[in-house]
Amino acid sequence: MSDKPVMAFELLSRTQFFEQYERSRISRDGITKELIEAVESVVHALPSRPTVKGRVKEFDSYFKKLLNLLKEDPGKQPLITDLIAFRVVCPFLEDQSAVEKLIRDNFVIIELDRKGAHFSFKEFGYESVHLLIEIPQSLLTKWGDCGATAAEIQIRTILQDAWAEVEHELVYKAEFTPFDDPMKRRLAAVNASLSLADNIFQEIRSYQRQLNSELDKRRYSFFRKIEEATDGILFCENRDGDRPSATEPEPIADKHATVDDLLLYALSAHNKNRFSDAIAYYTRILEMKTDPITRTMIYKHRGMANFAQSRYADAITDFSKSLEADERSYKAAYYRGVVKSVLRQYQEAIDDFTLSLEINPYQPFTLYRRGQAYYHLEDYPAALADCETSLALEPDSPSAGRFRSLLLEKLKMLG
Repeated sequence: MSDKPVMAFELLSRTQFFEQYERSRISRDGITKELIEAVESVVHALPSRPTVKGRVKEFDSYFKKLLNLLKEDPGKQPLITDLIAFRVVCPFLEDQSAVEKLIRDNFVIIELDRKGAHFSFKEFGYESVHLLIEIPQSLLTKWGDCGATAAEIQIRTILQDAWAEVEHELVYKAEFTPFDDPMKRRLAAVNASLSLADNIFQEIRSYQRQLNSELDKRRYSFFRKIEEATDGILFCENRDGDRPSATEPEPIADKHATVDDLLLYALSAHNKNRFSDAIAYYTRILEMKTDPITRTMIYKHRGMANFAQSRYADAITDFSKSLEADERSYKAAYYRGVVKSVLRQYQEAIDDFTLSLEINPYQPFTLYRRGQAYYHLEDYPAALADCETSLALEPDSPSAGRFRSLLLEKLKMLG
């Protein structure tokens, strides 16, 4: 009687597993390609434009994982969930939750796992969000059996992805990993540094968003005052609006604030029409040691705040200093020309607008303002030429369109 154990199932050879794998290769490749396109179309709406990478697990990796799973239950057909897998690589941490929501909204989720969330600060390992999605039935019907009914999507930041790639080579693919405690601590330190960098990048991103929001508000209020002060004269509208009162500035908080902090304080005060406070913050920045680019920007902002308070001489001084700090600052030249237009110093305004256009000729608003100045000097042909050029660059400008009609009517009357 033989002592040889009896197998309750057929033991497949590597060749047979390979044949099974190859039979569905075309289907897998087709489904992977279409799923990449589907995921890209879903995350494309995000401003940061995450990168989507897709892959089919190669046979050697597939077979190695298969054998590991068969150790646990040799008679059961193992389920490999990452045969088809994707990575969505995001620039910032905040993008991860946005991508996760988009995936949830557009695919059937089978499972969600937040890798690395359980690690202590002493451990090393990458963090990422893993989603197991159901392969749409429409793709399975179109391409046929691909050897899988689900696909894995990993959502990572760029730094998490870089760490995962290195860790995969050092740990996962290695036959033997002789990591003693000092080596583990070094890897943990690297991982902690990358995690810290991700958090710092996110803080900078959030700060930039807040700063840009304040800048947008400031630009809107500034340009609105320009329109009220200049277009009102041109189109004979009432320009006797309430002038903002000049109040004493509040004490400047945080004596140890950085330039970035002070700029955010200044812009916030500026947008709340607390112009004296804004000017005080801008002045504090200018008293600090800053580079020429920063100085030209701060002088422009302080000039805008002075303009908002109808302190025109101070505004002109600030815009002039902005030009001294950066002779290529075409906006400073334009802003100075605007102030001179408000003061009805039209020839000087034309000189400033011309200077601005010499630096950057592609400015429809500057051409429009110079045309206005020519109009007030009764040089209607020059005004019309500027207006036409402005409209060529910005055909849908309602103000320039109205100005052109006014000029044509004026020239017709004179003709």
